[in-house]
Amino acid sequence: MPLHMTKIAFSAESPASLRTWLESHPDEALMTTRYLPKRHEEMIGGSLYWIFEHALIGRSPIIGFEQRPDGRWHIRLEPRLVPVVTKPKRAHQGWRYLTEEDAPRDLADGETAGDAMPPKLARELARLGLV
Repeated sequence: MPLHMTKIAFSAESPASLRTWLESHPDEALMTTRYLPKRHEEMIGGSLYWIFEHALIGRSPIIGFEQRPDGRWHIRLEPRLVPVVTKPKRAHQGWRYLTEEDAPRDLADGETAGDAMPPKLARELARLGLV
């Protein structure tokens, strides 16, 4: 099972704008990180799960990692956003690992992100131990 990572979609105004940004790259989208994840080999075939408004809202499959001339690293992503069932996730700096067991499932055909709870409600119910 591949390992995944989470990252805040900090420049996205909405999930739609994140999708537009990803799809504007024909072959691959590049995210920059200061350090290569120690477990990067396990992440090939995994996904980067996007956090928007304190919830995981979608994922982009990871193609690989590539060092830049300035020493930073590119996270090479497929230029698509796969919607997932909304799951509360606290904001954090940088990225964090996410195991397959903890990753939310993809939305089924015909299921929309609107079918999921609003992130604020999901977060409060999770805090109370109800979801």
